[in-house]
Formats: sequence, structure tokens, C-alpha cells
Amino acid sequence: MSEQIVTIFRNRLRPEHRDAYSVTSARMTELAEAMPGFLDAKTFTADDGERVTIVTFADLVSERAWRDHPEHRDAQRQGIADFYAEYSIQVGTVSYARTFRRAD
Repeated sequence: MSEQIVTIFRNRLRPEHRDAYSVTSARMTELAEAMPGFLDAKTFTADDGERVTIVTFADLVSERAWRDHPEHRDAQRQGIADFYAEYSIQVGTVSYARTFRRAD
């Protein structure tokens, strides 16, 4: 395993911008999935409305390319201006990973 990079993006949306956010979010997912080094992404929503997106890239170079992609940067600015009531981002290196899948 190479040194994978995981981003944890926690946020709460402003209710009046949910529809516009959905369009931008779908485009960002499409764009991220097309980036070299993209491994996977999942978003979860808690009962209290907090959303958590976990994105994994193969390495830091790939993660930085995604972070700095011009269209992603525009979406980040739009998120601050319109979509988010609050957010936090944590980026870290995976030091250990293991998976299990039952065959049946």
C-alpha cells in the first residue's frame, strides 16, 4: 500500500441552499472521481443534520491536485459564500489499512 491520503469533510448546510448545493455536489463528485489517484468517497448524514464526507486519494500529490483544481476551488468559495453554515476539514495520512469482505 502506498501512502494514502484521507480527507474528512464535516459540514452543515444552510437549508435555503440545499437544491443549489446538490447540483454543485454532484459535479464535484463527478470531477473527483475522474482525478488521477482518486480511490473512493462516501458521504453520510447524521440525524442532527451534520454531513461527513470521507475522500481517499492514493497519495499527497493526487490529493493536492484535487484540492487545487480550479473548478473545485470555485466550489469551495461558493460553499463558504452560500452553502455552509459551518464546516471543518481534516487531512491525514493512512498509516494502516485493512479490509474484509465476506465471500457469501
